[in-house]
Amino acid sequence: MPENLVEAITEVGNEEVSQEVKQSKVSWQKDLNIESHNFPRPHHGHDSKAVEWSVIFHLAFQSIGVVYGDIGTSPLYVFSSTFPNGIKHKDDILGVLSLILYTLTLLSLIKYVLIVLKANDKGEGGTFALYSLLCRYAKLSFIPNQQAEDYEVSNYQIKSPNRRAQRASWLKSKLEKSKFAKHCLLIATMLGTSMLIGDGVLTPSISVLSAVGGIQVAIPAITEEMIIWISVVILIILFMVQRFGTDKVGYSFAPILCIWFAFIAGIGLYNFIKFDPTVIKALYPKYIIDYFQRNKKDAWISLGGVILTITGTEALFADLGHFTALSIQISMGFVTYPALLLAYIGQASFLRKHSDLVANTFHKSIPETLFWPMFVVAVLASIIASQAIITGTFSILQQSLSLGCFPRVKVVHTSAEYEGQVYVPEANYLLMLACVATTLGFRTTTNIGNAFGLAVVIVMVLTSFFLVLVMILIWKSHIILVISYVLTIGSVELIFLSSVFYKFDQGGYLPLAFAAILMTVMYVWNNVFQKKYYYELEHKISMEKLKEIVADNSFCRIPGLAMFYSEFVQGIPPIFKHYVENVPALHSVLVFITIKSLPISKVQLEERFQFHRVEPKEHNIFRCVVRYGYTDVHNEKEPFEKILIERLKMFVRDDFWLFQNIGENDGEILDDGLVNKKNEKEDVKEVEEDKQKEAVEREMEVVDKACHAGIVHLIGETEVIANKHANIGKRIMIGYAYNFLKKNLGESDKVFDVPHKRMMKVGMTYEL
Repeated sequence: MPENLVEAITEVGNEEVSQEVKQSKVSWQKDLNIESHNFPRPHHGHDSKAVEWSVIFHLAFQSIGVVYGDIGTSPLYVFSSTFPNGIKHKDDILGVLSLILYTLTLLSLIKYVLIVLKANDKGEGGTFALYSLLCRYAKLSFIPNQQAEDYEVSNYQIKSPNRRAQRASWLKSKLEKSKFAKHCLLIATMLGTSMLIGDGVLTPSISVLSAVGGIQVAIPAITEEMIIWISVVILIILFMVQRFGTDKVGYSFAPILCIWFAFIAGIGLYNFIKFDPTVIKALYPKYIIDYFQRNKKDAWISLGGVILTITGTEALFADLGHFTALSIQISMGFVTYPALLLAYIGQASFLRKHSDLVANTFHKSIPETLFWPMFVVAVLASIIASQAIITGTFSILQQSLSLGCFPRVKVVHTSAEYEGQVYVPEANYLLMLACVATTLGFRTTTNIGNAFGLAVVIVMVLTSFFLVLVMILIWKSHIILVISYVLTIGSVELIFLSSVFYKFDQGGYLPLAFAAILMTVMYVWNNVFQKKYYYELEHKISMEKLKEIVADNSFCRIPGLAMFYSEFVQGIPPIFKHYVENVPALHSVLVFITIKSLPISKVQLEERFQFHRVEPKEHNIFRCVVRYGYTDVHNEKEPFEKILIERLKMFVRDDFWLFQNIGENDGEILDDGLVNKKNEKEDVKEVEEDKQKEAVEREMEVVDKACHAGIVHLIGETEVIANKHANIGKRIMIGYAYNFLKKNLGESDKVFDVPHKRMMKVGMTYEL
């Protein structure tokens, strides 16, 4: 197959596909590395659907409850975090309000809603989606498990314009040849993923603590210590109910947040009219310049509080897979954005008359008659914001498995209706401990805000970095547009980044500490995973060796079907040789199963199982590559075993007729003056077809008998150790760090719900 199949496959016609199948027939029989052919199917991506307007508006309403909890609760703490030492000059309020309005407009509305949402991966968003998109377009993966047939998966195809292709081709070539560039992209993805997981700790802490702190305004007798412990109790309950999923209460999220946005918008408008309508002049950017001239370094430091205005903006992109870009654009443009503008303008108007109350701006600015209803809604909104980011954290961990950057932890699907709702038990308890420790350790929203701001800005900068690559490589945007983006949005984000780093010792170190721990786990796992894969590639069993093993007369074939699991894609793993040397028996039907993650969001069920027959046929040995996207949940509604057996039978039937049809077409000579050989032998072929049908039925019967005799799951468990000549760093990484993670986190039999009564583990030690 040609190397540029990604581009060619979108243009090839049916005749070319048919010809390609014929040409591939010989290679299938020669090489175990090439899997059986799948015909191209129509694209099923989320972004390609012609969605009706009624559905769009319904999704827009639902997105309010899922996407905007974090950014929607920002008014709880923005002004108090921006002015931790009080307001020194009344016009400073106008300067900060102007900064808030333009930050919200430039980074949330223009960058994410109008630009970043278009850089989706077949309807999926987030840092991981951008990296996967780039990996699909260029060969950036360190593990050599790419196969030509992967390009034919419907979601794999990338459509891009042909203009300015030369510059894109040059950059693509540079990235593919540079090991350093590949490392940088992988580390940037790990950092972005780690920071988003850190949000799963910081968002619940700051949101719940800010909302609960409002009770002190109405009941001064409540101490700060009591507020902290009330927040901790709420957080513990919040994490404990994660195992039940949010399906039961999901319908209430959107209405509650709609009430929240209505309240903050209404109260903001009320305060704007009542206290100081002249704050509208903050739309004039000159007040930003005056603010910096008046406060200089202090104004620059205060940007760390201003950036909290857009906390949770990344969720607009990360949660795109559950909605559509248009539905999020509608809900942001017509609900969230106007409500937030009114909320901040109203708080600024209130502060112009009550600058001494900046520490409790949100709760003090609420009219007395609405305080308790607003307090209740604020607590509910903060819980919803926390719930959304926790669920999103589970999804991020699930996605990181596809990179080979995280142990195969068990991912539980908590909803039969909403596929994005997942639960990772191990991660849930670790997040809860980290969240409670953060709340007890930092105690105030100002300190937590310092940490939160750093996490927010780093993720934004990384998103811009990946977006620029997408603009050049895939969109092939004009260079002027790319430079304009970098000079405007990119430079603004770097200014914010410099400010939040100034508060590193005041809490800013926390997300970096989380990131360091998570990136260490990811790097160790990914590095050893690569070494192990290359070891298997070097010691894999050749086709000739496999035939020799199977043909050995000392082996006996016992009734039953065996499924041999491994992570190796390009042939038969060396652990199989270790198995047959110790157990001189093979089941009547043997299927080598490889679980493979593709750099796409979803793989359709009909494209998931890719089979190959190991010749000769009478040995009944098959290879199956089971392909998943990074948002696919491995725990299917139906047992994995049942689906695989059904697909194996379909392959046995379809594989036979596919080759027969190719053979018949090869026998046709359609040129002028020549006779079609197939028509001359119709009577003979009818007899042959009957025999062929009987042969297929016999083979299907062999599979059925093997299943009835019993199915056994053979799990390849490889232990890795450092070789004798390894340095101290390699010994620590492999001997201690990797094996500790493998021992204490999920295993493959848990991931796929392999029946323990019919499971046998086959162990082997690799010296890396």
